[in-house]
Amino acid sequence: MKTQVAIIGAGPSGLLLSQLLNKSGIDTVVLERSSREHVLSRIRAGILEWGTVELLREAGVGARMDAEGYPHDGCYLSNDDEIVHINFKELTGKQVMVYGQTEVTADLYNAQDAMGTTIVHGVEDVKIHDLHEAESYVEYTLDGERKRVTCAYVAGCDGFHGVSRKTIPEDVRQEFERVYPFGWLGILSETPPLADELIYANSEHGFALASMRNENLVRHYVQVPLTDKVEEWSDERFWTEFKKRMPKEIADKVIMAPSIEKSIAPLRSFVSEPLKYGNMFLVGDSAHIVPPTGAKGLNLAASDVFYLKNALIAALKDGDLSGVEGYSEQALARIWKAMRFSWQMTTTMHQFEGEDSFTTQMRNATFDHLKTSETARRDLAENYIGLPF
Repeated sequence: MKTQVAIIGAGPSGLLLSQLLNKSGIDTVVLERSSREHVLSRIRAGILEWGTVELLREAGVGARMDAEGYPHDGCYLSNDDEIVHINFKELTGKQVMVYGQTEVTADLYNAQDAMGTTIVHGVEDVKIHDLHEAESYVEYTLDGERKRVTCAYVAGCDGFHGVSRKTIPEDVRQEFERVYPFGWLGILSETPPLADELIYANSEHGFALASMRNENLVRHYVQVPLTDKVEEWSDERFWTEFKKRMPKEIADKVIMAPSIEKSIAPLRSFVSEPLKYGNMFLVGDSAHIVPPTGAKGLNLAASDVFYLKNALIAALKDGDLSGVEGYSEQALARIWKAMRFSWQMTTTMHQFEGEDSFTTQMRNATFDHLKTSETARRDLAENYIGLPF
């Protein structure tokens, strides 16, 4: 096959980039290791920054999101039984949208199918070649047969464990990482949300998050050691621990319903530089991972897509290479700001094993500052709703 842009990875970043390029008249081929059913079964983030909302609308996939999503004007933060409300709309004039990543991915698949985009599932042993030549190509195995896609550019949207980042030589690639000593145990439960907006809770027992998917489906989390296994956490144990970490007025509303899904996600901060190597560009989780505390993972991928689609359109339609040459620097400037915010939220809202009393007092002082300073609340709101693309 021959195409203008070969996209490795059919998650939301790969599909969104393909959709936006296709709408601009640029041909793409998307390669994905997993089956479509597996991609659509992944339980992921549910908070969209307003910039991401507008980008999905631009891509022509915003109709169901606008009909079924839940705009939120703010969120709650608690420290033991004290609660502070961060009103995004009052402080910034913008909102966030509660709409699951799985739903975004489904909408993108439907739009890509309608366009007739070539999406190849089940590819194995992907190799990327000739990234410093006029044309590059991607090889892969499908059903035992070796195949090739020739292209002008390659977009690596294949996640943290994908081949794209590893194609960049180690002496070129620089990686920055902070691995946190805990994970999030999350469950899905068919119960009404505990509040009209998300609740980020800190207590002496650790962190908890009360989130939601719709009016009768919640996604709740508790901080757990990385050594814990899902099998060790019965529903009763989860709900008991969750209630301990929520403010009493919220805990009293908890309905201890059966879980319909349960999993543990480790937390890490990770950035790989550069995002450009020859004709290849890294997008989303292939280049960076953020802890979920700041709701930045999918949204950072969306901003990468925004910068890259503009750069590729300019290069392929007008011969203007300034965007592709500047993609890495432009995207990284926003990535590091989001990384800082996610790290700050994580260290503020979680208990770390062995931390001293000074750390506890700093956390209390940070929370008190949020309660008493509109400037502090505005700073948090501006970062949460998303810095400008």
